[in-house]
Amino acid sequence: MDGGEENAEQLLFSQINFHIISSESLKPSDAQTIHKVLVDNGAQDSSQKSTTGKISLDDVSHIISATSDFPEYDAAIDALKSVVKPEWVTASIAKGRLANPRSYSPDPRLFFSGLVLCCADIPEGDKDAVMGGVLATGGLYSSSVTKMVTHIVALTMDHDKCQTVLKKDLTCKIVLPHWFDDCLRIGKRLDEDPYLLPDPEVLRGKPHEPIIDTKKVDLQGATSVQPPDPPRVGTRQIDVFKGKKIMLNNDLKISSHLRGTLEDLIDQGGGTTTGSVHKADVLICHYRETSEYRTASRAGKEVGNLTWLYYLTTHNTWTSPMRRLLHYPISQYGLPGFDKFRVSLSNYNGEARVYLENLAIAAGGAFTKTMKEDNTHLITAHQHSEKCDAAREWNINMVNHLWLEDSYAKWQIQTLSNPRYTYFPPRTNLSGIVGQTQIDRHAVERHFFPPSSIEESENIEPGQLNARRLQQLDRHNSGLPVTSSEFIPYRTQDENETPRASKMHKLNGPLRTPAASRIVIDGKENETPSTNSSRGAKDRAAAKLHDQAADIALYEKERKRVGGVIFGGRRKISDDAGSNDSRKRSSSRDEGAGTDEDTRDAKRAKKSRQPAVMRLLVTGYQWAPGKKEAEDKSRLRDHGILVTQDPTHCTHLAAPNLLRTRKFICALAYAPVVISSQYVDDCLAKDKRLETEDYLLTDPEGEQKHGFQLSESLSRAKNHRGRLLRGMTIYCTEAVKGGFDTYKAIIESNGGRCFLYKARAGSVTATRVAGQDEDSNGVAEDESKYLYLVSGTSPAEVALWSKFRSMVQGAGQVPRIAETDWLLHTALRQELHWNDRCELKEEHVSDVKNG
Repeated sequence: MDGGEENAEQLLFSQINFHIISSESLKPSDAQTIHKVLVDNGAQDSSQKSTTGKISLDDVSHIISATSDFPEYDAAIDALKSVVKPEWVTASIAKGRLANPRSYSPDPRLFFSGLVLCCADIPEGDKDAVMGGVLATGGLYSSSVTKMVTHIVALTMDHDKCQTVLKKDLTCKIVLPHWFDDCLRIGKRLDEDPYLLPDPEVLRGKPHEPIIDTKKVDLQGATSVQPPDPPRVGTRQIDVFKGKKIMLNNDLKISSHLRGTLEDLIDQGGGTTTGSVHKADVLICHYRETSEYRTASRAGKEVGNLTWLYYLTTHNTWTSPMRRLLHYPISQYGLPGFDKFRVSLSNYNGEARVYLENLAIAAGGAFTKTMKEDNTHLITAHQHSEKCDAAREWNINMVNHLWLEDSYAKWQIQTLSNPRYTYFPPRTNLSGIVGQTQIDRHAVERHFFPPSSIEESENIEPGQLNARRLQQLDRHNSGLPVTSSEFIPYRTQDENETPRASKMHKLNGPLRTPAASRIVIDGKENETPSTNSSRGAKDRAAAKLHDQAADIALYEKERKRVGGVIFGGRRKISDDAGSNDSRKRSSSRDEGAGTDEDTRDAKRAKKSRQPAVMRLLVTGYQWAPGKKEAEDKSRLRDHGILVTQDPTHCTHLAAPNLLRTRKFICALAYAPVVISSQYVDDCLAKDKRLETEDYLLTDPEGEQKHGFQLSESLSRAKNHRGRLLRGMTIYCTEAVKGGFDTYKAIIESNGGRCFLYKARAGSVTATRVAGQDEDSNGVAEDESKYLYLVSGTSPAEVALWSKFRSMVQGAGQVPRIAETDWLLHTALRQELHWNDRCELKEEHVSDVKNG
């Protein structure tokens, strides 16, 4: 019996025919060790059957490689062969059975491959989300801490699992859930350092400190489509071209001397050159629009550019030309639509910066080293730089480099609504993952070398296929899962076109749900069928973890205090915390935008709550403390009065007197019925909705103090309809008293545009006054020549005035630097009127200081 078990263990790999590929990551000595383990356990080496040194896919079942960067990788995947890392062998030996090949795949899309995650003090639901996410992206999950665990996801170091790592001195990284979440959002494995416990940098509360990039990017020899000087023919022995026939295409436009040098290099590397694309194994060309490119690509030959050829001779290591974007031939006409873009870079340095510059140009866009207002995109590694601040002011699209890489790789401009391209993980420099995107071979095939029968029959130019023809070329990928952040389906028909049933459907009758298979596997009759994709689960897991991580950490902290958890988080409620109904009617819910109220009413039919007939904005009113505030608002809502916080949706404004609060001024632009806040008290006291005519606000003293008549302002507001400042652009300083956000809300409530002014070159936009012939909004015809800056009188703000005047005058307009009262009076009076006493000048400030 013991001899039988021993024999079974020796034959663990008896059904395996393997081929080992050596590389920089898998040295020949390590490959020999793995070879011995496999053979000793019953495996067969298929490389001995090959006379050319190439992988015979008919004879092999498993390919052992530390990387996907070898010539036969795509063909092996299409043939459903298992490509695994060397760790698969040791894992299988340790388990006594064959490990799951997918968990050890070198596919770069499975960015958690090789990782074993374990969860500590996070909720059970989030543990399930982490488990699903890590398995879907190539990793493994362990419920307990073992030597195989590489990462522990935890909120604190207090958990037993974290203490075990410290006591046993295990080589395991303890990270926040934020790291897992951000990796899923970006679709790449990020550096763990900013997320490491016990002192994670992402939680230190210093977001404006410089972010240092310490990770070196491997882009040597792959930063440009125009190669440097060719490597010299020397005595160094190279064999990268052994057994290969290489064709140098005529579109390279190289001299006869350089061509001779390259032919000598190829001969030195063990290869030969040919002038026929049909005889060649490898084609070196510059453009994708040549007939040689299409012929070689359709035949499955390797196609690269001159930079790729130089890379091979320099490193003497084979790499796929699709592995790096600029190793592949470019399009002569650029990516359709990309010529309209002007791109600038920020926070990328060295080879990463040169690579992205050349990639933007190869895509057909315009690259500018300095950013101006006519730029369309800023590509940045993080959001902390002067260019990023300027991009926010000028409304320039700010994205990470993955947008540019994916657009080029998929040959389709990626939508900016995809959060993968606009998300910047805190305290993380994304330049560390530059250059990891590969050419999408299926996208390139669809656009540049479709099957010859379709192209020739319809006389289609490569790169110009329409949606209907692309639909004819659809085919399944290799079967490996693609993350949701990386997968964007191709549009196969016009967006406005109604889908039509095919003729086959009409002949065979209406579509029906396929019958379930009657084949039942023993012992698994009720097992839920597995799926190959969990994109939706991963997205939900990522969003849930990211949104709840702070609350989870706070809960764990509160749980350790004497008395247990204080319900409500940071705010302690003195009353009974168990009243769920009161919390459901919290102020945040009752004060929400009114557009959702009708939907909520339909769902609460049992309470028969009447629809909201009044949307009340309250300012300057002291609500009862604690839960009483929520109860009072709920009682008002029962009588048809919805208390809202949105000035744009309010029909009534309640205040004790005339105020200069943000709510009051913003709401005034929409001409609401202004009533006394005593109305709220009386409605609560009488437990019913009262008529508002007896509560109209009258405040003669306030009108005299603030210099306007409320009735006249409301009359003007009805005429303006929120467009008093329509077409005007008003700038505000960052340190203005009351805060930039306050004045921005006031300006935008009255139809204007507000921008933060920081005295950057080109930051001033000419203003205009629109609609003079449509309605009277109180703006004089010559008002368009003025440009306003609302400012305080602090030294930092005064220093900006001269620069503002110079920029405005350079734009051919007249600058006006106004005190904050000018804007407040304009909004309260609902009348645009300038008084020279409102203008700020340096001498006025010095007089005040001297006085």
